[in-house]
Amino acid sequence: GIVWEHNTHIGDARATNMAAEGMINVGQILNEQHKEEGVYSVGFGSYQGSVIAGREWGDVMQIMKVPEAEKHSWEYELHRLDAKDRIIYMNLNLKEAIGDIKFGHRAIGVVYRPKYEYLGNYVPSEMPYRYNAFVYLDETSALHPLHLNPDVRQLPETYPFGV
Repeated sequence: GIVWEHNTHIGDARATNMAAEGMINVGQILNEQHKEEGVYSVGFGSYQGSVIAGREWGDVMQIMKVPEAEKHSWEYELHRLDAKDRIIYMNLNLKEAIGDIKFGHRAIGVVYRPKYEYLGNYVPSEMPYRYNAFVYLDETSALHPLHLNPDVRQLPETYPFGV
């Protein structure tokens, strides 16, 4: 099966500061309960671009600018290394090279608060232990929802429980 979730849900919480706060997530539960069956988690991130999100839960979707990543964050370091648009596999060599270094990793989801970009949108993470692979896009463009104007409050036809 495939579970598609936001990075903060699918990346193993034990490799983040969430573990110290006593939090667990789907990624951790899947790894603990089904590792032998072949759990493989993939994270996503970008250096800059735009995203479609709301500023609060239930807010109107809007296209927002995503500024350049914070210095020394995972996304910043990949940009600095000129790792444009690639998949990084978290293999044994990478785990040995990086070890337990924690990088800030930007969290953007259904809700994005640009005003907190450098004050809380980053989750300290041991990246090789959070995901099995990471899809990195140097610059993103906001998605265009199916049959939906992003400035209007309306449920899309593809919403999980139907319209």
